[in-house]
Amino acid sequence: MKYIRSQTYNIPELQAKIMGPNPIKLEEELLLHCKIPQNSIVCDLGSGQGLTSLFLVKEYGFTVYATDLWSDPEDNRKFFRKMGLSDEQIIPIKADATALPFEEEFFDAIISTDSYNYFGRDPKFLDDKLLPYLKHGGYIYIAIPGMKKDCHNNLPPELLLSWTPDQLDYMHDIMYWENIIRHCKGARVISIHEMESNEEVWNDWLKQENEYAISDRKAMEAGGGKYLNFISIVLQRL
Repeated sequence: MKYIRSQTYNIPELQAKIMGPNPIKLEEELLLHCKIPQNSIVCDLGSGQGLTSLFLVKEYGFTVYATDLWSDPEDNRKFFRKMGLSDEQIIPIKADATALPFEEEFFDAIISTDSYNYFGRDPKFLDDKLLPYLKHGGYIYIAIPGMKKDCHNNLPPELLLSWTPDQLDYMHDIMYWENIIRHCKGARVISIHEMESNEEVWNDWLKQENEYAISDRKAMEAGGGKYLNFISIVLQRL
């Protein structure tokens, strides 16, 4: 799949900040048919070091709350300022996705790129922990790492070159996620489908020279990528 906006961010300084398969390209594909109104207030949930949040502000004009449990908000704030964004445009927040510190119905949309699988596997999460912070009629966009077909009962040896069974349990197929979302009473499913950018976003990640990317190369170079995909989920609060 060819990208337009995300290519602007394909520079070494920014690519060095990615923490997995290229999140900016994933986010661009996720939002190809974006229904979120301009000037919306958006939660970037699991924002990491802020690349996806930067993209949302610069390319869509959203006001973004860059929300992440593990990243340092002050480091992210310095990065955002360096990239020319004001403290009113983008607000870094340190928070657990299961205990968000916002007022109810605060956001017009919630976007989660390559992180939802860490906190969203509980069938009650959407109704109890996430939807209360979204306005009625607001949207949730999720890009989630997955498997083409769940194989946890017979894990391919290629995948085990880089990941343990416990780590791979964070990755599931579309049917698994459909079953999770089916429990949600407060939102309707607009779409759920396999994304097209798997190979491209993985290639960007495997070029990085950090210990995690280097470790992931073992599985991918052995052909592990044929079992993996990314899944797009779009929901609207009722």
